[in-house]
Amino acid sequence: MARNSKKLVPEAKAALDQFKMEAASEVGVTLNQNYNGDITARQAGSVGGQMVKKMVEKYENDLKNK
Repeated sequence: MARNSKKLVPEAKAALDQFKMEAASEVGVTLNQNYNGDITARQAGSVGGQMVKKMVEKYENDLKNK
């Protein structure tokens, strides 16, 4: 099976990393810049869930302001 070799542009990667760090901070999870294999699945899920929550809120606000 072919592996997807698409890469993020550096600016997008930096912005996503910053967004992830902010979301982690909001839910009380400490992330490192490089390796985070020592966090639990629950912690990782809470970071991802917070990111989705913030994206949905932004989308809803954008729709209201159109």
